[in-house]
Amino acid sequence: MIITPYQSRFREGSYRFTDLLHAEWTKFRTVRGWIIGVVVGALVVAAFAFVTGQQGSCNVSACTGPLGPGGEQVSDSFYFVHQPLTGNGSITARVTSLTGQVPTLTQGPGMRPGLVPWAKAGIIIKASTTPGSAYAAMMVTGSHGVRMQDDFTQDVAGLPGAVSATTPRWLRLTRSGDTVTGYDSADGTHWTRVDTVTLAGLPSTAQVGLFATSPGFLQTSLGEASASGGPSTATGVFDKIDLTWSGGSWAGTDVGGGGGGPTPGFTQTASTFSITGSGDIAPSVSSSGGVTIAETLVGTFAGLIVLVVVGAMFMTAEYRRRLIATTLIAAPRRGHVLAAKAVVTGVVSFVAGLVGAGLAVLLGQRVLRDDGVYLFPADALTQVRVIVGTAAVLALSAVIALAIGVILRRGVGAVAAAVVVIVLPYLLTVTAPILPIGLNDWLLRVTPTSAFAVQQTLIQYPQVDNTYSASYGYYPLSPWAGLAVLCAWTALALGLAAYLLRRRDA
Repeated sequence: MIITPYQSRFREGSYRFTDLLHAEWTKFRTVRGWIIGVVVGALVVAAFAFVTGQQGSCNVSACTGPLGPGGEQVSDSFYFVHQPLTGNGSITARVTSLTGQVPTLTQGPGMRPGLVPWAKAGIIIKASTTPGSAYAAMMVTGSHGVRMQDDFTQDVAGLPGAVSATTPRWLRLTRSGDTVTGYDSADGTHWTRVDTVTLAGLPSTAQVGLFATSPGFLQTSLGEASASGGPSTATGVFDKIDLTWSGGSWAGTDVGGGGGGPTPGFTQTASTFSITGSGDIAPSVSSSGGVTIAETLVGTFAGLIVLVVVGAMFMTAEYRRRLIATTLIAAPRRGHVLAAKAVVTGVVSFVAGLVGAGLAVLLGQRVLRDDGVYLFPADALTQVRVIVGTAAVLALSAVIALAIGVILRRGVGAVAAAVVVIVLPYLLTVTAPILPIGLNDWLLRVTPTSAFAVQQTLIQYPQVDNTYSASYGYYPLSPWAGLAVLCAWTALALGLAAYLLRRRDA
């Protein structure tokens, strides 16, 4: 009788990659501490969302400015010389001068002649004089030529160059129902259409007229921009005003209370108007009056550290227990072993991050709204990007820790190195920025911290000068470009780990 000995279906040294994945997943799930760590990582990401509302002392009614037609927080302060227009019509005006005043910075309080780049004077059709109401405007600016802007967020360029008595600018707005079209001209004869917009819900009777405004003066200190210079003013001079309806008397309104500068107002000499205003008509770009959904994810770093520990230990535990030699004897293709461990670590961390970030964003928003905190709007696709992107950041960070574990072979050292590489740049550039803005931006472009751009929900508007820094929720790279930087770091770490794993003894 011939007895055939038992043969395992897994032959030594010939594991398929799927077999390696199964083996590494089996190792992972059979260590209770690692499973607990992954669960804790997901929970801490979600749990911190419940304290976000307690940090938000600003509520919608007390701390935010007016809300625009899209629900976004806006600045809507200007001096408006206007009269009502019922139905369709058109307004044309020539702007012959735009001058201004800015704060003196080195000679004590006071003002000096000067014009900020986004000082504005022009014509406007506005739903009402209520701040935040819909509008469309044609304007000259301090340094950006003629622009057509509407509903705070939209901006289209017209004729370039500065306005003066020798180079005036003719502006025209035409209303047809909810549709407003803007035109500009250098001579009042040859006209160019700048843009056509639709103002949803524009009432049959709108306010139409001339305006002037000027945002806060920005000064530069140690490479960083700040608005500590104070308010500025702009004065526009208009003539050759033509209305297609029987206009009545003009009324002057300081919409929004102005920007805190000298007393605004207007003077009229025959058919010439001189209007002085302060403030801005633009989206708000500072989060001082509210919070973003990214702030519901303040627990990301706590969860990241937990998952980094798990990722590092998944590799270094085999070195500590001297099991790595057994693993590599069973599967000599060392690169495949590392890849299998990276896939298991990445997938498990991604799922944990997806659950934690999803709960944090969805529940955190409810907490914020229940506490009356203003939440900057973010559409569904943006929320999905933030959640999925945060999960990817956690997964890639855990894989980097795994690779560092191969390089250093020591758990404590691998965790410390991963934290320094990923967390330290964030502390220096976002949490407590102490570097000039140029160096800050450079670090946020080349370090793994770049990946946190996936949590950005605020928009950097070209038509608004402000401090666009990561500490205010603005990153120099786009969300997916920032994540790509972390992917590059992960690939570099895995490549070095694979090289050393092949070259060194187990």
